[in-house]
Amino acid sequence: MTEHDGALAACAEPGTAPLTLTVVVCAYTLERWNDIRAAVASLRHQTRPADQVVLVSDCNAELLERAREAFPDVVCVPNGETPGLSGARNTGVRAATGDVVAFLDDDAAADPDWVARMLDAYADPQVAGVGGHVVPAWQAPRPAWFPEEFLWVVGCSYRGLPTERAEIRNPIGANMSFRRTVFGSVGGFDEAMGRLGKDAAGCEETEFAIRARAADPAARIVLEPAAACRHTVSPDRVTRAYFRRRCRAEGRSKALVSTLTGSQAALATERTYVSRTLPRGVLRGLRDLVTGDPAGAARAWVIVEGTALTAGSYALARLRQRRRRP
Repeated sequence: MTEHDGALAACAEPGTAPLTLTVVVCAYTLERWNDIRAAVASLRHQTRPADQVVLVSDCNAELLERAREAFPDVVCVPNGETPGLSGARNTGVRAATGDVVAFLDDDAAADPDWVARMLDAYADPQVAGVGGHVVPAWQAPRPAWFPEEFLWVVGCSYRGLPTERAEIRNPIGANMSFRRTVFGSVGGFDEAMGRLGKDAAGCEETEFAIRARAADPAARIVLEPAAACRHTVSPDRVTRAYFRRRCRAEGRSKALVSTLTGSQAALATERTYVSRTLPRGVLRGLRDLVTGDPAGAARAWVIVEGTALTAGSYALARLRQRRRRP
């Protein structure tokens, strides 16, 4: 038996069939056509092929038509829900037939063993969701001021996340999966949240994961760093203007999650991140400065700036929410 066969066998109870997996790719613009082709190609070259691939076109008829012509082996459907990423994902879940529904961003390419690694984590029947590692694929030189602690700004795994399989609150949306039964139990992604086009809002996966665990306290959501993908970071995302815009959007999104789920659950991970990871990052940047890297000071400052922008945006959004309440 090969290592690949062993991974598949681990995904099933003795005497039961191995789990099947559907991959959902949500796309909205032809500007990313080359990335979309790379994402689909990466799914065609898996050591353990996906059982189904669904591509959801979010309000773009031309993209849908081109996808149907280019990918005859992919189920290509239009977003039948509210426009935006959450509605597109929910459309993909409705079309899915797999026991596990995985989500890969349209500008991400999965490593060859991504499906196998995802399914291997579901050998534990209490695992309801699995997130993977997201590696940045820089399309422009990475700025020296960009700290590892803020790679979430460009949708990638950041310093402070576990480096081995471990339980987490929520996965990163670019590379995640859930058992399909979870959607049947708690519903889909909240369509009042999530990105619409190039909007920088997010956190719909955070709210969904919190809701899933609240519905079943025994359920576990884990990070499997071995299930990796490469996420394109376009040149427009390596500017200070984008960094600031994304931090403000994160603060607003977290405020909405706090309203829906309560601040205790919504900020549980962030408290550790702010109290431990970020101070260490500032000290690391200053140490780099002292040891001869002048960009260390810039990284230390960006951590302070990003924290202030995100926290300030969160506080302002929460204040506005309270004022709107009857």
